[in-house]
Amino acid sequence: MSMNVVVLLYLVASVCFIQALKGLSHPTTSLRGNVFGMSGMAIAVLTTAALIWELAAAAAQNPAAGLGWVLLGLLAGGSVGAVMARRVEMTKMPELVAFMHSMIGLAAVFIALAAVAEPWAFGITPEGGPIPGGNRVELALGVLIGAITFSGSVIAFGKLSGKYKFRLFRGAPVVFPGQHKLNLLLGLAALFFCFGFWHSQSWLDFLLVTAIGLLLGVLLIIPIGGADMPVVVSMLNSYSGWAAAGIGFSLNNPMLIIAGSLVGSSGAILSYIMCKAMNRSFFNVILGGFGGEAAGAAAAGEQAQRSVRSGSPEDAAFLLANAESVVIVPGYGLAVARAQHALKELSTKLAAKGVDVKYAIHPVAGRMPGHMNVLLAEAEVPYDQVFEMEDVNPEFGQTDVVLVLGANDVVNPAAKNDPKSPIAGMPILEAYKARTVIVNKRSMAAGYAGLDNELFYLDKTMMVFGDAKKVVEDMVKAVE
Repeated sequence: MSMNVVVLLYLVASVCFIQALKGLSHPTTSLRGNVFGMSGMAIAVLTTAALIWELAAAAAQNPAAGLGWVLLGLLAGGSVGAVMARRVEMTKMPELVAFMHSMIGLAAVFIALAAVAEPWAFGITPEGGPIPGGNRVELALGVLIGAITFSGSVIAFGKLSGKYKFRLFRGAPVVFPGQHKLNLLLGLAALFFCFGFWHSQSWLDFLLVTAIGLLLGVLLIIPIGGADMPVVVSMLNSYSGWAAAGIGFSLNNPMLIIAGSLVGSSGAILSYIMCKAMNRSFFNVILGGFGGEAAGAAAAGEQAQRSVRSGSPEDAAFLLANAESVVIVPGYGLAVARAQHALKELSTKLAAKGVDVKYAIHPVAGRMPGHMNVLLAEAEVPYDQVFEMEDVNPEFGQTDVVLVLGANDVVNPAAKNDPKSPIAGMPILEAYKARTVIVNKRSMAAGYAGLDNELFYLDKTMMVFGDAKKVVEDMVKAVE
């Protein structure tokens, strides 16, 4: 196989990846996008395997031995990934994504270490020769970004899981005086040792860059509160792409460069969209400036208990069945209760009675971008009933009933009405404008931003306490 054919096949795979991103931009084309993505990866893997075989044969080595290790790795990794994907619950998807990001970062670190140890094996330099200066820079930056991605994703995994007692894995931000200054010093130190590796190809400099990257990944993520996790997931996605692209330059692998650049740029764009949806500064996110607001919010949320108007699922069902228009706002509580199928049944019964039912999705609802869309798609909710925040907000003022299920911060009027609130300026779903609001929660506990929600205390609001699945099922039974 000539290099021209290899480059052509890599180009075809790259086009498939671009089409995959385009397809995944909307639920109606997501299946096609996944097919393109899998096809592109299959072409890239098979082309690389054929290239390895020919290079080994040209070097008078046993090509079957080298390719055997590659296939063994593919079989082991693919099997573990397939089992994890089949077993993962929808509520655990964010943790799985964080775990996958950590594996990409770790792979980048190992490849960089191997390339520095034996650069001739990767075609970077003749055996015994020094690594070219440009490749040294690429390897140093690749291992730095990979190390940050790995350790940062491990912390994100722990925070998303919420079942570990280790302090750094808890949802509450971990902050200390001088945190940002320390991060800045470590960043400058990493660049200094990158320069040292470029200048002298010293193993000590390279290992110090790796160690600082691992430490920075932890320090950048620990100040993040639960409310910021959707931004974190998309940002780590971007980091993993840039790590792969950096290693691709070192290995002179155009497929790795293109795929990594696509992931890195799309993750950065998604992070920017998430930041706008949460009224965060994009550069503040890049520098790890999460959590400060959340920490202050926790204190602000410590308020005296106030009375609310509560009702039963039957009361809520009566209001829903007698409305002309209903907007449903799903949140993470819906995901935890696995109530999406019961919700679909409820909306179907309401539609049969002539009620206009819509779903309103906030960009950062749940624990990762698109979390609520995935849940609703699993329940086969029609795509034409699902609306993004910008499209549905103008309709709340004419809506009879809004049903909020497990959402909190994304419907908090304090973002609009209280300039001193930690979430002031954050775009929200304007459920408070509807004629009647029904809110389902397990308790009056604050959301992930740690804030009390003024929506719960409005005269037009009725609280229905209990597990979302049980409450919705009772509503379904009560709708005549």
